[in-house]
Amino acid sequence: MAKNSNQGYGAVYLFALLLVLALLALPQAVRAQAPKAYLATVRGPINPVVESYLGRVISTAEASGAEAVIIALDTPGGLDSSMRAIIQRILASRVPVVVYVYPPGARAGSAGTYITYAAHVAAMAPNSNIGSATPVALGEGGEQQMSPEMKAKVVNDAVAFIRGLAQQRGRNADWAEKAVREGANLPADEAAIQGVVDLVAKDIPDLLAKIDSRTVRTVEGDRRLRTQGAEVVTENMNLGEEFLYILSDPNIAYILLSLGMLGIFFELSNPGAIFPGVLGGIFLLMAFYGLGMLPVNWVGVLLIALAFVLFIADLFVTSHGVLTVGGLVAFLLGSLVLINTASAPYLAISLPVIVAVAACVAGFFIFAVGAVWRARRRKVVTGAEGLVGSVGEVRSPLNPTGLVLVQGELWKATSVEGPIEAGEQVVVTAVDGLRLSVKRLPAAEQPQEQESQRAVPSREAEKTGLERPPAKKGAY
Repeated sequence: MAKNSNQGYGAVYLFALLLVLALLALPQAVRAQAPKAYLATVRGPINPVVESYLGRVISTAEASGAEAVIIALDTPGGLDSSMRAIIQRILASRVPVVVYVYPPGARAGSAGTYITYAAHVAAMAPNSNIGSATPVALGEGGEQQMSPEMKAKVVNDAVAFIRGLAQQRGRNADWAEKAVREGANLPADEAAIQGVVDLVAKDIPDLLAKIDSRTVRTVEGDRRLRTQGAEVVTENMNLGEEFLYILSDPNIAYILLSLGMLGIFFELSNPGAIFPGVLGGIFLLMAFYGLGMLPVNWVGVLLIALAFVLFIADLFVTSHGVLTVGGLVAFLLGSLVLINTASAPYLAISLPVIVAVAACVAGFFIFAVGAVWRARRRKVVTGAEGLVGSVGEVRSPLNPTGLVLVQGELWKATSVEGPIEAGEQVVVTAVDGLRLSVKRLPAAEQPQEQESQRAVPSREAEKTGLERPPAKKGAY
């Protein structure tokens, strides 16, 4: 009987233990089944780096079975090719993509307007704005002047594209056309009222709550969102993407271009240094990568290159600084026109950066050219040329040929102004192989060593107050 009782208690204890373990595992299971929303943040121009970044985030969300991808967007615009690639990826996404113009004060300008229209759900934060979607054609010199016919083709193509997106997502197609043709803009509240975006949300949690239970259509059919209380997984740019995106900053690209030119200058002025040349080449390649994503005026690049050519030339040509001044003017003009600000004012190089870099470059080359100029004017002190002007002493009479001691060495010398006695001071006027031409050193330039030596004892006596004792007249 006691044995059966013990077995009964054991079963109860085992059941209680299993129940506790199940309760402990329940939150983990619930958490594992909680919906996920991936968050990608874009702040800045749309370019190939952003295109790659957003494509990676969408692919990751698809692979993990996420509920949605949220793109927090704040952009003034960007490249048409990158914009279209991003839109194509959104349209082909198996996971609903929510474009959220965020944070408050953000904008979805130009290319951002098209991307917002392409999203499965479009939302905006308070005090944000959307619009200014007029296309701009860029060439090697910046914005291209298009003929009326070509401009009409480009605008009509953009209108057809954005109207197609608006009709697919059920948004205001007429206002979208107005944004392209007239550059119209709307704040968040009016955009929601006019059907340009779906809603206004104050932050990410508010956005997730408002889009919950909304039905959207993806490439796999209709899908009902379950975002209430979803776990937000933030996907930032990786180190490689961050690095490449930094290179696309016009200020960084400009600084790298200047440093690259300086490195090449060092290598050319000091052949064999190697390191400055290698570093300069790397900086130039990184600068060209960044400039390739910007509306660059290549005349500006050529002006900066010309400036460094003039700087280098001034080291080898006696121009009294004219080439350096011309190089500084070319460098400053090239810096000011390097980026086409008419088509992309938000990509302008900061004026303080231009002034700082120009000042550093100017200071460096003024110092370098000044050092070269001073070296050229310095008297030669070595070799045969260094002997000219040196003072020596005649060791054997010059009549007109004899020996002189110059710089601690005996030289055969010829007098160019008649006989000169031994012991006299002469100055070298010319060097012909191992024979010197000399002339008598003017009396005004004769050293006064003997007189100075005779004066020392009397001055020392004055300082010490000692006098020489009188001579003895006899011996004791």
